[in-house]
Amino acid sequence: MTEEQRRFLDPSGGAGEDDTSLRPLSLGEFVGQEKLKEKLSIFIQAARQRGESLDHCLFYGPPGLGKTTLASIIAREMGGQLRVTTGPALEKTGDLAAILSNLEPNDVLFIDEIHRLPSNVEEILYPGMEDFSLHIIVGKGPLANNICLTLPKFTLVGATTRLGLLTSPLRARFGIVEQLSLYDETELAGIVLRGAKVLGIALQKEAAAEIAKRSRGTPRVALRLLRRVRDVSEVRGRGPVDGAVAVTALDMLGLDSNGLDEGDRRILRIIVDLFDGGPVGLSTLGAALNEEVQTIEDIYEPYLIQKGFLERTPRGRKATRNAWLYLGKTPPAEKLEQWQLQFSEEE
Repeated sequence: MTEEQRRFLDPSGGAGEDDTSLRPLSLGEFVGQEKLKEKLSIFIQAARQRGESLDHCLFYGPPGLGKTTLASIIAREMGGQLRVTTGPALEKTGDLAAILSNLEPNDVLFIDEIHRLPSNVEEILYPGMEDFSLHIIVGKGPLANNICLTLPKFTLVGATTRLGLLTSPLRARFGIVEQLSLYDETELAGIVLRGAKVLGIALQKEAAAEIAKRSRGTPRVALRLLRRVRDVSEVRGRGPVDGAVAVTALDMLGLDSNGLDEGDRRILRIIVDLFDGGPVGLSTLGAALNEEVQTIEDIYEPYLIQKGFLERTPRGRKATRNAWLYLGKTPPAEKLEQWQLQFSEEE
């Protein structure tokens, strides 16, 4: 798998060309995450009726599912501006203090990768979240002064792909904590059709369904694939983008009908061929793949598990029966017996 393909299929990558034009502007336009949208709609309406800022929100889940978009919608619904930063960008307390001191009432401060916030910066954030105040220490030693600044009522929206890395004190200060899950094919097809309309692409429903099927449950990937299908259609196709053009473009990108790319297939082949289907530890798997452990966990694993090709166990990762069948390989007799016994117990 080339570096270019990896960047293209990695949902944690940048927004891409003209991505802001494809972002929904309201909860009504936002496709998917129905339970989360219902709750957010109630919370926002209640806060506006009371004339208060919305409680601080923490969204967690795999990259590319709409955490930034939800922050933008919250800012719009609350009548404020969206200020965007990331945890690694806030290296010093002064970096955060500069942002907080320039906020206006009902503004939304969005911190992506909030689990990577330095501890000294995180401590400055606590009084800002609880009391809307900013404590700055000027000077050192006995001559140091603690200056307290009052902040406007704002909403902090944090986003993370690794909830377990957040400290307990920080996590406890969020009033709204919600998980974003991978999207189903129907939801993704709706997102693709909306994106095609915004981009002025004449896209047929079967083409949208084909793109959705291979989008790894992630809107960001679906919209990237839409653009590449558009490229192929403009060069090789004629008229509206139909299912055949979409299949040609997606096959060219190395995505099969299950949405698996060469990186996914390589993981399954190594587990099956080198480790007899597992279990194999994540660090061992990373070494065999020459891949970062976090890359495997964040990019490949969620979709492979969702598709039923991979299983997490206390002893490591295992290839499921579906993985063996997908690779066209015959499992050892002992594994067949284990699966038959497991199937009998489930019945």
